[in-house]
Amino acid sequence: MAYLLITGLVLAQLLMPLSVRDTVRQSAKTQSASPPKQLGELEVLNGKAEIVDYRGRRAVHLVPSPDHSGPEDSVLAILGRSEFQDGVIEAEVAGAPRDGVPPDSRGFIGISFRVQPHGARFENLYVRPTNGRAEEQLRRNHSVQYTSEPEYPWFRLRKENPGVYESYVDLDAGAWTHIKIVVSGTTARLYINGAAQPCLIVSDLKLGPTRGQVALWAHWTTDGYFSNVRVQPNGPYGKTTEYP
Repeated sequence: MAYLLITGLVLAQLLMPLSVRDTVRQSAKTQSASPPKQLGELEVLNGKAEIVDYRGRRAVHLVPSPDHSGPEDSVLAILGRSEFQDGVIEAEVAGAPRDGVPPDSRGFIGISFRVQPHGARFENLYVRPTNGRAEEQLRRNHSVQYTSEPEYPWFRLRKENPGVYESYVDLDAGAWTHIKIVVSGTTARLYINGAAQPCLIVSDLKLGPTRGQVALWAHWTTDGYFSNVRVQPNGPYGKTTEYP
């Protein structure tokens, strides 16, 4: 687990004080700048975050820790000052399998919400980019996924309720994909790339109508990037937070 200082409003600024030393993929170029004046906290579990340029956008790149490589391990970056219960979350994400990972890796990447302290429990909606254009229809049917960690991982939900918590949507691995999540009570709707209709509706969020934070999520096998994250909670005191 690592703690990184960030701004509460601008994700691009929050990692500016960091001096990036690790080598990233050839498609990304690391950048750094002077410390921001207003600081919050980004809590990164099982890895670290870097600020990079990826496919023409300034983005956050999640890098897994070397000692976290189990089948269910993931990197979770909890956004400071992102208190959220109901509302809308939008982001641009890009994910593809990292070099040297198992052949069944799919580039798992998404957004977690109602995250409890230190990632103890959270709701999660993510995509499997390499499934979107697979030649096998069954794989296509598993393009997007809901989980509620840690009690309801994907394999439990698939076994107990086949086809209910996952669906098909067209995806291009490694390309920027727009994700929009609309949450109300125990219902969440997932929209991809500006579609008017959701590709997945979850009507029984397992944590119930709880409050928590928002986080960037990627499996350890994924080379994952995030840009233009926008959190807009409902209610008279809801404050829109942007992480360009």
